Amino acid sequence: MSNLKKWILTEDDFSKMKWHDCSIYAMAFQKHAYKLMFDIDYIFKWVTPTDKKNPYYKFWIAPTTLVFENVYDLEIDISSDLSIEIDTIYREEARQPKNHKYIDKTIEWKWIISTQCGEVSFRSVGYKMYVRKEPSLKASQKLGFDERDGISFYQGKL
Repeated sequence: MSNLKKWILTEDDFSKMKWHDCSIYAMAFQKHAYKLMFDIDYIFKWVTPTDKKNPYYKFWIAPTTLVFENVYDLEIDISSDLSIEIDTIYREEARQPKNHKYIDKTIEWKWIISTQCGEVSFRSVGYKMYVRKEPSLKASQKLGFDERDGISFYQGKL
């Protein structure tokens, strides 16, 4: 799984991406830029166990910054003890953006980030997910705080 081919994933990659059990560490808003950002551990691949002595999955995982663009109608309904994992991300209600004359996108969606403890929904034209480090093989679905260099909304490779 090493040697990542693509360091920035977008809504064009959406149909190939899986979000189940990806941890959310932080969320931030860039009001003037209409951006909604998430600091997450993205699980690129679940590795099926092959050894009967060690029957547990392993995971190719990396810290990432997920940035949704042209965001509005944000609703957050989450009740948690500060441990939030994504169940799935889906989109519906495609339509032309209100400001399509001023941006280079022709479709916006209602995005729903469903977690084990609630959901976040909003309208957006799409996203960019910035992979900050090469994925590493782990026995856990989460990276340690030091492994991921703490909380970050950095939009590039570290």
